[in-house]
Amino acid sequence: MKISFVIPCYGSEMTIERVVFEILEVLKRREIMDYEIILVNDCSPDGVWEVIQKLTKQNQKIKGICLAKNFGQHAALLAGYHYCTGDRIVSLDDDGQTPMDEFYQLLDKLEEGYDAVYAYYYEIKQTAFRRFGTWMAKKMGEVMLHQPKDFYASSFYIARDFVIKEMIKYENSYPYLFGLLLRTTNKIACVPTHHRERVHGKSGYSFKKLFLLWVNGFTAFSVKPLEIGIYMGVVLALMGFLYAIITIIRKFLYVDIVVGWSSIISILLILGGMILIMLGLIGEYVGRIYISINNAPQYVIREVTGTFAEDSHETV
Repeated sequence: MKISFVIPCYGSEMTIERVVFEILEVLKRREIMDYEIILVNDCSPDGVWEVIQKLTKQNQKIKGICLAKNFGQHAALLAGYHYCTGDRIVSLDDDGQTPMDEFYQLLDKLEEGYDAVYAYYYEIKQTAFRRFGTWMAKKMGEVMLHQPKDFYASSFYIARDFVIKEMIKYENSYPYLFGLLLRTTNKIACVPTHHRERVHGKSGYSFKKLFLLWVNGFTAFSVKPLEIGIYMGVVLALMGFLYAIITIIRKFLYVDIVVGWSSIISILLILGGMILIMLGLIGEYVGRIYISINNAPQYVIREVTGTFAEDSHETV
C-alpha cells in the first residue's frame, strides 16, 4: 500500500519543513517506506517555493508543484491529486496545526471499510472568526449538500484512490472538494483528534475568502438557494396579502385612518431587497455557467520539481 500526502502551501515558508519532517517521523513508526509527499505552492508571496525545492533535493519521494497564480486551497489540492500515485491519499494543512501524530487513527478507521475519513477537532485552536466560519460551513453543508448533522469536515482527511480519481474528473472552474466527495460516496467517517496552536503566521482566509468559499460551496453543487428564494417569495406574498386585508378592514372600521408611509416604505424595502438578492443569486449561477463554458482553468502550473519534473501536466 502506497500513501500519498498532498499539502497546499501558502505563507508557510517557516512551517512547511517542520510539517514534512513530522510526516517522515510518523511513517517510521510502522516502517512505511512506500509513500510520496506532494507540496503545491499556491503562488505564495514568501519563499516557500525555495524551501520546497530544497526538500525535493533532499528526498526523491518529495515532489513540488508551483502554480502560476493564487487559485485557492481547493484548486491547489486538485493540482496535487492529479499527480498522486498512492492507494491512500492524505490531505493536510501546511501550518503545523494538523495533528500528524494521530494519522494512524484515520488510516485504521479507513481500513474498517470506509472510503474517506476526516479528522474532527473537538477543540479548534483558531480565532472566534475562523470558528464561526467553520460552523457556517457545517450548516451550509447540512442545508445545501445534505451533509449528515453528526459529520464534521476538516482539512485533514484520508481517502481511497478511487475517490480522488473521481474527484479530479471535475473540470469546472469552481471546485469545492467536500461537495465532490459527497457526490462520490456516502461511506464517510470522522475521528476525533486534537487541534494544535498555530506555530507561525496567521490564517490565509480573510472574511472575503471565507465568504467566497461559502458561495462556491452552495452554488457549485446545489440549487437550494433558488428554492429558498421561491419559498421566501411565497411567504412574503402571503404576508403582503394578509397586510392588504388588514388595511382594508381597518379602513372600514376607522374611516379617518391615514395609511402610514413608514409601513409602505418598509414593505417596499423588504420586497426590493429580496428581489435584488435573488437576482444576484441568479446572476451568480449564470456567471459561473458562462465562465465554465469559456473553459477557465482550475489552475495553471508554472513549474514542477522532483522526480515527476518531466511529466506533461501543465494546465487544467
